[in-house]
Amino acid sequence: MSADIKNAATIESMIRAGADALPYSQSPRLDARVLAKFVLGCDDAALIARATDPAGASAKKKFKEFVFRRAAGEPIAYITGEKEFWGMPFRVTRDVLIPRGDSECLVETVLEHTDKSAPMRVLDLGTGSGCLLCALLNELPMATGVGVDVSARAVEIARENAKALGLSGRAEVILSDWFSNISGEFDIIIANAPYIPDGDRPDLRVDVSDYEPSLALFAGDDGLDPYRHILDEIGDYLAENGLFVVEYGSPDQGAQLRVMAASKLPNAAQIVIRDIAARERGLVLSRRAGKRD
Repeated sequence: MSADIKNAATIESMIRAGADALPYSQSPRLDARVLAKFVLGCDDAALIARATDPAGASAKKKFKEFVFRRAAGEPIAYITGEKEFWGMPFRVTRDVLIPRGDSECLVETVLEHTDKSAPMRVLDLGTGSGCLLCALLNELPMATGVGVDVSARAVEIARENAKALGLSGRAEVILSDWFSNISGEFDIIIANAPYIPDGDRPDLRVDVSDYEPSLALFAGDDGLDPYRHILDEIGDYLAENGLFVVEYGSPDQGAQLRVMAASKLPNAAQIVIRDIAARERGLVLSRRAGKRD
């Protein structure tokens, strides 16, 4: 592979050699193209237009380095330092979970049940890169929000992302172990907390288990320890008529969460969230007007 990339005459042949070196990737051609765009500083259209251009020595050297890293299992987002979510670019490092497109259904669901023109407060528990908080604030121009994370590095990255997206005036990101440094009530509380059972670690792909932060992945024997903690306190922070929106990993977890939520917020309506593939992805708890739990 090293020789093939080194000897590639054109950008297209460099990409082909890179893809051939990624046999265990689920999308080797796409991975190679993303890395080539990153190395060359161009978009898809420019990459196509430059397909027959000579591949420079410095570009091939950097491309080979990145392909080696990807072949070892490192996620593309950590190599490039960026991941798109809700049409917006987010800086990511190994200190934060990589934003997943599947989680966009949480944002969609909030927007379906929210008056976009109304002033409101948003709380993002376990904010990581800040992708959920920033996506919501981008769609809710009258809203302000707070993102919390127990990782100081994640807090720094979320702040950087909010600033880069022009949202820092409405987004505060603080260090907090769930609600420990939070006060007041929120109209929307959203959480993509860790939900992978500890025993599932050996079954994960290398690019997840060996690279993404364990703190953001694993959550006890059944993967629901964080949600038990959150649900114990949620009633003190969710405003009347507020929405609590969470992501989980399996239908079994969803069934357990619904039972747990019914005992903590008995007057809240429950709505199951499904992703674009119609898989269970999350749960909405909606407080009924005029009632408190």
